[in-house]
Amino acid sequence: MNVAVLKTKAEQALSEAFSAAAAKLPGSADIRKLRLDAIGRFGALGLPHRRVEAWKYTDLRNVLKEVLPAAKKAPTLTPADVNAALGPLAAVEARRVVFVDGQYAPDLSDLVADGEVSVASLATLLDSDTSAAELLDASGRDDDAVIALNTAYAADGAVVDITPLASLEKPVLLVFVRASADPVFVATRNVVRVGEGAVASVIEAYATLPKAAQDFQINTATKVVVGKGARLEHVKCTLETGGGVHLANWLTELGPDADYNGFHFTAGTGLARNQVGVTFAGDGAKIDLSGAFLAREGEHIDTTLIVDHAVPQCISRELFKGVLEDHARGVFQGKVIVRPDAQKTDGKQMAQVLMLSPDCEFDSKPELEIYADDVVCGHGSTSADLDEDLIFYCRSRGIPEAEARALMIESFIGEAIEKVRHEGLREALEAMARSWLRKADHKERAA
Repeated sequence: MNVAVLKTKAEQALSEAFSAAAAKLPGSADIRKLRLDAIGRFGALGLPHRRVEAWKYTDLRNVLKEVLPAAKKAPTLTPADVNAALGPLAAVEARRVVFVDGQYAPDLSDLVADGEVSVASLATLLDSDTSAAELLDASGRDDDAVIALNTAYAADGAVVDITPLASLEKPVLLVFVRASADPVFVATRNVVRVGEGAVASVIEAYATLPKAAQDFQINTATKVVVGKGARLEHVKCTLETGGGVHLANWLTELGPDADYNGFHFTAGTGLARNQVGVTFAGDGAKIDLSGAFLAREGEHIDTTLIVDHAVPQCISRELFKGVLEDHARGVFQGKVIVRPDAQKTDGKQMAQVLMLSPDCEFDSKPELEIYADDVVCGHGSTSADLDEDLIFYCRSRGIPEAEARALMIESFIGEAIEKVRHEGLREALEAMARSWLRKADHKERAA
């Protein structure tokens, strides 16, 4: 007996809208087939919900009641507009590549090809390069409906290639500005390829102009390939404001002796889910994944990791810290898989959260799947309020209570931010965290 699977209004709309959008999306016949296969997978999977184990704490089917239209012509912005959206990040010296409502903005960008790095628009490559289908390929993640949607709908993004043995003095800053006054759906795909022995930093910044619509739906994915002996610092700042949905995926593959330092900073978004998938493809590689998330007033931030030790003698470290207040909810899911041949694996993971209100919620699910016997692995998770004894200690030395609380929270978050190697970027992240804390302080005083 065949049982019909009922589709929600949003699921039906996403599948139906693709038919109208497909002709406008960039790419050759091979790419159109890739997109068609992807939307077919999404149709079979549907939006993830709480009965899907990986989405137990973030019921996307319940959140997405309707589908927003795709962005049309992006508004014209000035560099001052972009700086205003970036806030403290604007002070970081970097090569900028700017996208407005998901569309490449050449007048605001610094596309380069200087022998060390080349940066190109995904849409341009999809239309001009017959072998560009690999840019949208997401092999091994066929069971992920969000990635399938990204493959189907991704209209633009950045393709960054770092030349072997290059050493970039400035980071590459990929800026995605949401500017439309109307609620829109935006899908972008980035590709970062770091050649053998190269050293580079890449920053992704997702920001909002003050007059942009409060409602939005973002689906972004970044494929990262780090070559043999290469070193990459990869930072993502999600600074969206409003009650929208931000879904992001990192698909990372590490070659032998590669060194990958990844960091997520998330604040101000109605619902954000950052998925990070890392596969060790070469012996002796190392990752250090960390992040800080700040949420209040019903915001929901989900960090989900899958670290796959597929080869021997690799090291992984994960440290994520969050601050929750009001009715905010934080989710951390960290799975570390150690394959049978991955002997001499060294993996450690920790998630810690400050809960500043009895009404906030933190769901933590650390997991270890170990199929090898010569390994050193461990994980942990904690959640607590601020230590009242420490607050009293600060007050007894003349520090006002609000300032004492802010100092303690800043110190707590700072342990994660210290993982960022680039000094200017680290200072910008610290400034953004302080700005978030000041808003909480002002709110407390007003009350």
